[in-house]
Amino acid sequence: MDFQQSLESINYFAVIVAALSAFVIGGIWYSALFAKSWMKENGFSDEDLKNSNMAKIFGGAFILSLIISFVLALFLGRERTASIGATAGLMVGLFWVATAMGITYLFERKSLKLYLINAGYHVVTFTLMGLILGAWK
Repeated sequence: MDFQQSLESINYFAVIVAALSAFVIGGIWYSALFAKSWMKENGFSDEDLKNSNMAKIFGGAFILSLIISFVLALFLGRERTASIGATAGLMVGLFWVATAMGITYLFERKSLKLYLINAGYHVVTFTLMGLILGAWK
């Protein structure tokens, strides 16, 4: 299969939904589940977060999530299913993203707790993205 066929096989609506799922998971992950721990491990205060450029942060995060979702759809190819998508997303999140983050966290001497919070978010997000992309051909 060539690149053109790969592009034609992508469900672009699913790419957008998968990208949006990162915001849903992030909203739950970084507020309801781990907000206090994440803020403490980063040394953030409520005031720090209030004084952030949220349009830049959320806009940039959405663009990056779209890129991730699009490339994951390409990676999954034409013969994708929900099971294949979720499994591939889990593997990418756990064995590529989380391990690469782990190397960075080791050299930056960041805490294991912060690593587990952030890497866990990406593992869950990539798994859900893969599931969405695989289910919606």
